Amino acid sequence: MLGLGAAGVVAAPALQRVMESGLGAVADKDPTGLTGLLPNGGGFRYYSVTSSVPRKSAADYRLTIDGLVDRPATYTLEQLGALPQTRMVRDVQCVTGWRVPETPFEGVRLSALLDAAGVRPGAKAIRFTCFDGAYSESLTLDQARRPDVMVALRMQDKPVAHAHGGPVRLYVAPMYFYKSAKWLSGITVTDSVKPGYWEELGYDVDAWVGRSNGRDDAPTG
Repeated sequence: MLGLGAAGVVAAPALQRVMESGLGAVADKDPTGLTGLLPNGGGFRYYSVTSSVPRKSAADYRLTIDGLVDRPATYTLEQLGALPQTRMVRDVQCVTGWRVPETPFEGVRLSALLDAAGVRPGAKAIRFTCFDGAYSESLTLDQARRPDVMVALRMQDKPVAHAHGGPVRLYVAPMYFYKSAKWLSGITVTDSVKPGYWEELGYDVDAWVGRSNGRDDAPTG
């Protein structure tokens, strides 16, 4: 009995990775979205607003920063990884109710990328676009400059997987998880907030956990 228990402990991480990979691959090609209702071993649900999402490797991934900035830029995955990194461990809260506690994220603070680009006077918001071709999100400039908002390269102590929005995603720690746009490809500085994909369908633009969308969840940070 003790031997079987020990074997289970050793095998559990590998089994979880297999489950995550399998569900992610199926969900990526599921136009119904029903696989998004299934939790994997880590507690996350897989969901995309398109029937499939192209994969980006380290060689072909690019993140552009443009709009009301003095120095528009394009970053490769290698260049993002060479910038100073920050790490946060927070709960992840979905607006549909599920929660994954103490999830590590690592990446570049969004404020550092904005400072490097040189935000112009009159800028008030940030619009995020994604290489799935459909999803978008937004933050006010003040929200984007918070220290708990990052362009994430790692999640759960490994590179962000494709099914989790990799190789690069947004992470907005104090807001519901739909604000943390997956498959991030564009950051545009604008003069006003434009509602994102789910906000056009009725979700709150300011999505603070426990203070929006009619929910009273415990804050994540």
